[in-house]
Amino acid sequence: MSKPVKQARVQEISAGRERLKTPRAAAVAGILFAVLFGGTMALIRLSLPESLTGAATATSLQGSAAAVTIALTLVPFAGIAFLWFIGVMRDRLGSLEDQLVSTVLFGSGLLFLGMTFVAAAIAGGVTLSYDLAAEQLLDSGVLTFGRAVMYTIMNVYAIRMAGVFMISSGTLWIRTGVMPRWLALLTYGLALVLLLTPNLSGWLILAFPTWVLIISVFILVRRPMSAAMLEVESGHVGEN
Repeated sequence: MSKPVKQARVQEISAGRERLKTPRAAAVAGILFAVLFGGTMALIRLSLPESLTGAATATSLQGSAAAVTIALTLVPFAGIAFLWFIGVMRDRLGSLEDQLVSTVLFGSGLLFLGMTFVAAAIAGGVTLSYDLAAEQLLDSGVLTFGRAVMYTIMNVYAIRMAGVFMISSGTLWIRTGVMPRWLALLTYGLALVLLLTPNLSGWLILAFPTWVLIISVFILVRRPMSAAMLEVESGHVGEN
């Protein structure tokens, strides 16, 4: 074997080893996002339920500032983990990436993340304002308005961007073969539920981090492919 061929082979193996690290990075980022985001949404919804009215609202808000503060602290880290999850997913596809579908995936992911930040900020503003001026907040109607805006953002817009993100992911998996077809079809089904189901429950948003957790655990326990297997897989997809 000539020297140039050996060098090319070494570079190929090194590239393959680097690609083998990517799935585990995606899995760790996905698990962190699922835990942090799920915990954040649970704390906010328990502190500021959408079904409370009248005197029950004041009772619920009393002493909830600490829980909301914890939630607001977790939100940025959940966002960082989600951005890392998107990045390593796209890096995993490499040259097989479909630019059109990947743009939709990236855009929907950013929109979902931005809406989550806005909704969390509204929840924090409303709840923390109650500790400063409880009577004025209740009498002015700001609490009712802020809570309605927060849940509208999450239950109407953010949840549907999550569905678009899932559909884009499933499409990329089918086209590239990096994930099993049954998992992509399952992703389609759950995404359609998020896109088309009316607002039956505010807790439905937790279906998205649950999906991310399932995908991440699957990637983590799945037997890594060798560099040669990755090369063969890429060749098959290109031929199709």
